[in-house]
Amino acid sequence: MIDGLDYWRTLEAKQQPQWPDRAAVEEASAQISKLPPLVFAGEVDTLRERLADAAAGRAFLLQGGDCAETFAGATADQIRNRIKTVLQMAVVLTYGASMPVIKMGRMAGQFAKPRSSDSETRNGVTLPAYRGDIVNGYDFTPESRTADPARLVAGYHTSASTLNLIRAFTQGGFADLREVHHWNKGFTSNPANARYEDLAREIDRAIRFMIACGADFEALKRTEFYTAHEALLFDYERPMTRIDSRTGTPYNTSSHFQWIGERTRNLDGAHVDFLSRVRNPIGVKIGPSTSPDDMLRLIDKLDPNREPGRLTFITRMGAGKIRDALPPLLEAIKASDATPLWVTDPMHGNGLTTPNGYKTRRFDDVVDEVKGFFESHRAVGTHPGGIHVELTGDDVTECLGGSEHIDEHTLETRYESLCDPRLNHMQSLELAFLVAEELRNAKS
Repeated sequence: MIDGLDYWRTLEAKQQPQWPDRAAVEEASAQISKLPPLVFAGEVDTLRERLADAAAGRAFLLQGGDCAETFAGATADQIRNRIKTVLQMAVVLTYGASMPVIKMGRMAGQFAKPRSSDSETRNGVTLPAYRGDIVNGYDFTPESRTADPARLVAGYHTSASTLNLIRAFTQGGFADLREVHHWNKGFTSNPANARYEDLAREIDRAIRFMIACGADFEALKRTEFYTAHEALLFDYERPMTRIDSRTGTPYNTSSHFQWIGERTRNLDGAHVDFLSRVRNPIGVKIGPSTSPDDMLRLIDKLDPNREPGRLTFITRMGAGKIRDALPPLLEAIKASDATPLWVTDPMHGNGLTTPNGYKTRRFDDVVDEVKGFFESHRAVGTHPGGIHVELTGDDVTECLGGSEHIDEHTLETRYESLCDPRLNHMQSLELAFLVAEELRNAKS
């Protein structure tokens, strides 16, 4: 009888690749199981404490990064720009709302993507769907689209090198709060950057004042930065799960935080069972069709001990649905003994395809869903605890609108995402200022 960490093998495991060579997959997983952990149990425990603060309204979670990371995109420049963007957004939120911000990247592991279909057809040719660089290639050829187990090992090594840079940038002085102006360097001049520069000057003045008063700014030289991704592929996540020598309990060391997607959160499925058994803080994406009963049963399965910081609900409702769909869930939580962290994902419920074939989102819809999230929490009297966005530090043109007024024709100029559209640097900063205002209103 299979039990414990491998009980998921007896259950339905959705969204898994069709590997042509099972023996090669098992060999790749065995190789991964012998490699060092990417994160450490003590860091995971600290994150759980931070998320408990956010659930109680004492902090705010900022989760951002690529829709799907690529191996080719794991360059120093692109990683640095994503980190800079998240740091800038965090500064806007921290200073604007006078609240600690937990910084978390959809980075160093977000290589696998769920798909609505196992295959894709173009011009009469049908091939396997692209499931992310950790499974197969994006090029529409039989060789590229064949699932390759060697990519699992490449995913580990790319995550390790990405984490190495993240730690260097956030612990080695790059994230020093006295360097807030430098985080703008290299980005295109635009209205959002000008607004950020005004804020940076205010922070500079405040820091100079505190230094003149004799304050010790050792704590401002570095920042905590956590990693997260959707725990999708069992052939990667299971070998990355290790038993902590301190406590004898299992931690998934592929990242600090993992979430279960809307397509894989079935209560009797493999993903929910597997993540119910690890000590990491975990998230669940929930859409507008989620019932209070669905949600409460997920809590019983994933957070039976009602542990603060353990469970996060990431709502992806759509701008037109959130004000109706979210309040009943919040009311049900308020009447229960659970204390999940509530985070809004304003991206995934607002997708559309333009007549010229581009998957995109309207920035105004993203903004409206964020506002609906805060309005719902204000109405019920619960804590809006965070935001989860797909973004890049690059000046891409993938989402419509914003102060750059990106239209359907502009999308073609720099559309680079292989999966879903991301906010560019300026749109990300614009969103941060909006969220800071909402947080101020929530506290007043």
